Amino acid sequence: MADLAAPAASAAPAALCALGRPHHRRLREVWRSAGWPCQDMLEVELLAAGCLSRERHADGRETLRVTDAGVQLLAATLQRNRAARDAHEALVARVATDMQRAGRIVWRGLSLRAPLPALPDADANADANADDPLRTRWAMAMPDVYSIRHTTVEDYAHPVAHEIKVRRADLLSDLRRPDKGAAYLALSSQCWYVLARGIAEPEEVPPEYGVMLADAQGLEVARAAPQRPLRVPFAVWMALARADAERSDDAAQAALGADAHNPGDLICVASSRTSP
Repeated sequence: MADLAAPAASAAPAALCALGRPHHRRLREVWRSAGWPCQDMLEVELLAAGCLSRERHADGRETLRVTDAGVQLLAATLQRNRAARDAHEALVARVATDMQRAGRIVWRGLSLRAPLPALPDADANADANADDPLRTRWAMAMPDVYSIRHTTVEDYAHPVAHEIKVRRADLLSDLRRPDKGAAYLALSSQCWYVLARGIAEPEEVPPEYGVMLADAQGLEVARAAPQRPLRVPFAVWMALARADAERSDDAAQAALGADAHNPGDLICVASSRTSP
């Protein structure tokens, strides 16, 4: 086999800096595959950066091989992703614990089906069509934390969704998908974005959502979430019944009987800052 690519070593560092998520994804795909070339621009840039090399086989076939530089890039990307996942899960756990201490029943990792308004047709009956229940669209919502009050009064259940973001890129990706946020709103009386402090300003999040900032000291309410009356849909009740709620700690159990039927109690934090 002959190696057909030998990029200049001086060009590799600058080219590596220009590689983004699509390049990392393609590099993983080549690593897991037989290395068949796609011959697109992502491949060109990976070849120029020295992360891939071209090899010609005796039968004339040309394949791609991940180079040592590519393996190092994959390993560094893996470590960054692991660190982000660990930070995300730690913040999810902190928010879930705070909700329990506020006397709420908490679920993590739910997958819920949310109704969305139909997109209006470009005709004279557009508004009427948008309100037609037979034309409702459906989306899957997977809030990081979903909770309801510990109450026997259905009208007081007050479902709340929290979406956790520890990386700016993940937040911006969410904001570019309005249906995702709309699904959270369709299933909750209040919806919050909980952001690692420093990744974004509260004003960057649409006003339909509340914003909490998280750091080592705790959670701070940067902007309260608008509250809307909403009864938990029957399909959501069924999903909650099938799922396992988070196990409560002693502090959360002690709070369950405190003012559980008062619809005006604070459901997020008792003050502007709470301990983790």
